[in-house]
Amino acid sequence: MIRFATALFLGATAALPARAEVDIQSVTSPGGIEAWLVEEHSLPFVAIDIAFLGGTSLDVAGKRGAVHLMTGLLEEGSGDLDARGFARATEALATDFGFSSSPEEVSISARFLTENFDESVALMRDAIQKPRFDAADIERVRAQVLSGLSYSENDPNDIASKTFAAMAYGDHPYGTAEEGTPESVAALTRDDLLEAHKNVLVKDRVLVGAVGDITPEQLGKLLDAVLGDLPQSGPALPPEVEPKIAGGTTVVEFDTPQSVALFGQRGISFDDEDYFAAVLLNQVLGGGGFESRLMQEVREKRGLTYGVYSSLQSRDLSSAYMGSVSSGNDRIGKAIEVIRDQWRMTAEQGITQEELDGAKTYLTGAYPLRFDGNSTIAGILVGMQTIGLDIDYVKTRNERVEKVTLDDVKRVAGELLDPDHLHFVVVGKPTGVVNE
Repeated sequence: MIRFATALFLGATAALPARAEVDIQSVTSPGGIEAWLVEEHSLPFVAIDIAFLGGTSLDVAGKRGAVHLMTGLLEEGSGDLDARGFARATEALATDFGFSSSPEEVSISARFLTENFDESVALMRDAIQKPRFDAADIERVRAQVLSGLSYSENDPNDIASKTFAAMAYGDHPYGTAEEGTPESVAALTRDDLLEAHKNVLVKDRVLVGAVGDITPEQLGKLLDAVLGDLPQSGPALPPEVEPKIAGGTTVVEFDTPQSVALFGQRGISFDDEDYFAAVLLNQVLGGGGFESRLMQEVREKRGLTYGVYSSLQSRDLSSAYMGSVSSGNDRIGKAIEVIRDQWRMTAEQGITQEELDGAKTYLTGAYPLRFDGNSTIAGILVGMQTIGLDIDYVKTRNERVEKVTLDDVKRVAGELLDPDHLHFVVVGKPTGVVNE
């Protein structure tokens, strides 16, 4: 999602004490809505994460940005409460809601105290089922979106991302900005937002993760109350798409002393049997911070950048292997050359046993730290369902990592890394770098 591949394998945030083991239950509501639950009754607190698959990729033709704008309005008043009334109610209950969209999903989160359970659930239900979309709120949030679009037009990183996406995905929703364009956003009507709401917030594409002071019975009632009256289904998802990435360089002229480069090639899907080998390979090549090969070669040895990174971006409808680097206009060409050389060398020679052991140690050691709070775990539960992982995955994940051999990684390096089709989009005024 753009929960990209490594999101479920790396990272940690702090909240509650870390748990040695997470017991995940599958819950089905009386109305047939499914969810995953981790009961934790030590604190009177509940975290709920809801994802509606499809997200902004379900924008109607000619209405780009409708789902993004609609999502931004879900917290701007619902039911009998206008925007100000909704904000006051959440504050009075010490309840926190989050609403966001991506090309993969519309995400809604709720965090509330057990003592305010019924009132918080009622607010969440109305926000999801009965958004007001009042005219004044539409114009206010529309103005915020247009302001963001205006800013992104002068942000080198955004320019690079949009240029690469358009090249790789063309007319597919992945090829255009989910926020829309100034023209498409300006033309959106309230009816367009109602249509977006009806198309995306549907029961047969909803995933739920719940953690905290809540029983399966309570969660079942919550699911039916919050989601039960939504449409059963919506329009079909867009088709899967293979990114069209040819080797070479695209230069976008931009007046700045430092160039930004986004690079990428075809990727690997979550369900590929070699996915864990690819994760370990990336950890060594560009995902391992200061210890990665790219960081060592581009920054530490040559001082060409402050940072260079790569990641597996395995999405619902496509997969790519991406990276980024920035450097002075007079040095970006050399940075690109070094990255290409490392890509080719790793494809041809693989990695060492020492590098593999270090990557395994990091990935297996960091993983348990992710399960350190209700909010974090609720998001993980939804993320696991999104990419089709089984409910026991958290118990077997590190074992799967440990089973990967050096021969596995070397083979995958040769099959996955494709230096001849590694493309760089460079935004700036790079010296000696041309379109090719």
